[in-house]
Amino acid sequence: MSDQSNVLAGAGVSSSGNPAAAQNAADNFVQIVDVVKKFGETVAVKGVNLSVRKGELFALLGSSGCGKSTLLRMLAGLETVTSGKILIDGEDLAQMPPYRRPVNMMFQSYALFPHMTVESNVAFGLKQEGVPKAELKERVQAALELVQMARFAKRKPHQLSGGQQQRVALARSLVKRPKLLLLDEPMSALDKQIRQRTQIELVNILDKVGVTCIMVTHDQEEAMTMAGRLAVMSEGEIVQLGTPNEVYEYPNSRFSAEFIGSTNLFDGNVVEDEPDHVYIETADLPVRLYVSHGITGPLGMPVTISVRPERIALTRKPPEGAFNWGKGVVTNIAYMGGYSLYHVKLDAGKTVIANVSSLALSEIETPTWGDEVYVRWSASAGVVLTS
Repeated sequence: MSDQSNVLAGAGVSSSGNPAAAQNAADNFVQIVDVVKKFGETVAVKGVNLSVRKGELFALLGSSGCGKSTLLRMLAGLETVTSGKILIDGEDLAQMPPYRRPVNMMFQSYALFPHMTVESNVAFGLKQEGVPKAELKERVQAALELVQMARFAKRKPHQLSGGQQQRVALARSLVKRPKLLLLDEPMSALDKQIRQRTQIELVNILDKVGVTCIMVTHDQEEAMTMAGRLAVMSEGEIVQLGTPNEVYEYPNSRFSAEFIGSTNLFDGNVVEDEPDHVYIETADLPVRLYVSHGITGPLGMPVTISVRPERIALTRKPPEGAFNWGKGVVTNIAYMGGYSLYHVKLDAGKTVIANVSSLALSEIETPTWGDEVYVRWSASAGVVLTS
């Protein structure tokens, strides 16, 4: 950890001489236990349980109205908990007012004071706490150096770009040494090019400081780029929890498969289920679907198979084999640079999207609109969804 990071780092978890207890405390640094939030008769958060590790950057991901921002506001103390508990470092926050919580929240609007300099904005919270002048100056300088804004210390917010304002807001949050940093749609005010660059910068800064962070976003790419783990929320509940890779590659429901990235869904019924494979009959294809693992379900059970666009190959010739292919006509092409998105309308009427690299296209004499093509995928490409 750098000198600046040391100045900004918060208090650690006490092990009390017990390594197992210390590890448990670190794994459950933030605990949300059976938390419910009601607004009148409307239930915004429905019995959520979640543990966030010390030093982790965790994302709450979902569409508008799913309850993610309400959960964040309850952590900050801006909303009261209807029932359940929220603990940080073992301390119950239920009766603790927002200004006493070891939490700092960075809003999507940044909320910088327009009449103050960058330096004064960062120092504001420390002045309110009565931090001695020498310590205050050292911590403000360290925070500005950490976010590479020291040379702009005397500027006003209106003299900064959106990305620079965001870094000032981050410095103001970190300078107070919170045990938990909350980020509310942290990149929403930035244009796409700056946003992508800033995502990596922000992750590196938070990693240096070692602060525990929970961010809320509706942007899948942002969550998957920045977070070590994420929770997908829908209608006040967590529907899937895991690393970005786990959630993307192994969605546990139709909702997760469609919400994270894009996918092709094939509905059908199980006709054979063995420990190492499952066959599904579907009206969408002229052949069966085949997945290289069993699902332990009854024959005839309705299921959905999710196949990501990048797992689908295009060919001009009929594929060999009696499963996982279909024939159709190219109806749309979106050129994305290194790859193209092909929309293929199958004979049965379903449209399949295939993400095809430029190299793969050159090998099959790049199909164009109206061309007849075949789509195919491997036995390991599909994920069976039962809900």
